[in-house]
Amino acid sequence: MPMDSDYIWNGENVLERLLYGVAYYDEYMPYERLDEDIKMMKAAGINVVRIAESTWSTHEPQDGVFDFSSVNKVMDAMEKAGISVIIGTPTYAVPAWLVKAYPEIMVTDRSGKRLYGARQIMDITSAAYRHYAERIIRRLMEQTSRRKCVIGYQLDNETKHYGTAGENVQYAFVKYIRAKFGDDISAFNHEFGLDYWSNRIHSWEDFPDVRGTINGSLGCEFEKFQRSLAEEFLAWQAAIVNEYKREDQFVTHNFDFEWRNQSFGVQPDLNHFKAAKALTISGCDIYHPTQDSLTGKEIAFCGDFTRSTRKGNYYVLETQAQGFPGWLPYEGQLRLQAFSHLASGADSVLYWHWHSIHNSFETYWKGLLSHDFKENSTYLEAKTIGREFSELSDRLIHLQKKNTVALMVSNEALSALNWFKIESGGGKNTGCDYNDVVRWLYDALYEMNVECDFITTEEEELSGYKMILLPALYAAGNKVLDRLNRYVEAGGSLVATFKTAFANEHVKVRSEEQPGILTKCMGVTYNQFTYPAGVKLTGDDFNLPEEERHAELFMELLKTRGAKVISSYDHYNWGRYAAVTVNDYGKGKAVYIGCKTGTSYLKELFAMLLKEFGLWSADQEVSFPVIIRKGVNQEGKKVVYYLNYSKEEQRTVYNHHDGLELFTKALVKNGDLITIKPWNLCIITEEDGI
Repeated sequence: MPMDSDYIWNGENVLERLLYGVAYYDEYMPYERLDEDIKMMKAAGINVVRIAESTWSTHEPQDGVFDFSSVNKVMDAMEKAGISVIIGTPTYAVPAWLVKAYPEIMVTDRSGKRLYGARQIMDITSAAYRHYAERIIRRLMEQTSRRKCVIGYQLDNETKHYGTAGENVQYAFVKYIRAKFGDDISAFNHEFGLDYWSNRIHSWEDFPDVRGTINGSLGCEFEKFQRSLAEEFLAWQAAIVNEYKREDQFVTHNFDFEWRNQSFGVQPDLNHFKAAKALTISGCDIYHPTQDSLTGKEIAFCGDFTRSTRKGNYYVLETQAQGFPGWLPYEGQLRLQAFSHLASGADSVLYWHWHSIHNSFETYWKGLLSHDFKENSTYLEAKTIGREFSELSDRLIHLQKKNTVALMVSNEALSALNWFKIESGGGKNTGCDYNDVVRWLYDALYEMNVECDFITTEEEELSGYKMILLPALYAAGNKVLDRLNRYVEAGGSLVATFKTAFANEHVKVRSEEQPGILTKCMGVTYNQFTYPAGVKLTGDDFNLPEEERHAELFMELLKTRGAKVISSYDHYNWGRYAAVTVNDYGKGKAVYIGCKTGTSYLKELFAMLLKEFGLWSADQEVSFPVIIRKGVNQEGKKVVYYLNYSKEEQRTVYNHHDGLELFTKALVKNGDLITIKPWNLCIITEEDGI
């Protein structure tokens, strides 16, 4: 980002430092304490606050009546204190007066029209909503864009399509389908299989309400269309903000992830990669378990994903300080978490939020301070983090990563596998979905200290990766699969799981033997699948106990067509079929995993493949709970993080060039044994001449 003379405070370019901050809501405070809050922030090394994104009704209490006094008050105080400000557009929570005047603003989803009260319950396509949202954004920009303390803007908040499916959206979807099929309704009926159960449509005017469809192809296409509405909504907001913002101010958004009482997987209701095109830097919200359940997996997964959306550094705009009562961190964990974000390439860590709230929905989602606003152990640890961030900022900011392994993810495959679940069989109401498969692969690699990027099916240039994994890429077009064949032929290594390439981009199951076009590089076919019952894997050289050899979920009965069998099914009837195979194709190799295995088996398989593909290093000799993350800093020096996610002291060998441990200033040589205290870390930078 360019340097601006207005942006230099005390000789420092505030955009070239690690940002450490909080969301701050002066409007929520039970009494006046802004000066005291700033004093405590300064003591903790807080250098940025995020404001305004949830208080539309405060800034516009009635139609056309504006009051930005609370925003100006905070900006004045922060500017005086030398604390930067990120302004959030307040469009994700609509005021009551607006809904009273325009009831159609409330979203109509599968359950019907929503009632006022919660956030994110508006129709983002509503003309009335857009009119008033634009007006409040413009008024807010007029108040803030020229302020020295304002370093950037966050668009909306954890934006998704919110299930919008009212008449206006249904009408727009029909226009979208007509344009896609060139107004050829017969081609549309054929491609989507609408003859089934008499769902065929003979006139566009007869197009039914999609909320009732039983057709997975049509349902998935509608979900794709809904995602495009959210992408357009963010781009629309960005265009307004860009009219006002200075050149040196950034535009970001706090992407969130599939929620399972924590951040978990690919977001079903927004394509982060497409939405990120409207931003200058991607941002995200990452929430995760702590205490004995802290593993760092969610920090790494969400960070790697967000970094990949724009292939560069990103901002953590929300993460927990105390959070849920069950997330109150043990001593050392807040610090470990903060540096774990940096290890994935984050340039900021911001807590949601500064103080705990005394009323309403999130009363017991606790901030950095508790309800009494006094110092506590979490706040005291934040002071250590703030000091270390300040001291080490030049060494740790703008960490660049060059990963050679990538997971190819797909919102379309996610939607399709929500329609066509991967069941367990046997009458059990279990199984797994798309994100379970994504995390099955990612988590195993993470525990083996293999760092990953994420790419989408739209990625044209694949040659930069030595290994690409396809987690249950159920729905994909022929062009995507042809590109993957060419990637292997040119020397790449491809690993695909069960349920890959089964259907085309419209979720129409392919009529040839599976895995369709990928049979070419995979060297296997199958046309039957079932559920494993007492089935184990055999025939490999993996050193695994019997209980770790189960085929846990779903099994495709693979027949080789040139591929080598790695493991087959150990079963009196299914034993003639392969379970996991590898095939030489052109200059590369392709691996097919026909069933969901246990994690121990998967790690053994990955270890074999990484060695065979030339991707094994000394770091893979180290495994969880010691996690190694690395990159190159802005000085061109390698930075290696050693993170201990356990209550036990860990020792490991340092296997990089001689360097300097940043906290202790101790010299570390290649081959030295390093000790990492419980819930702690070491950071070593390679140095010349040591």
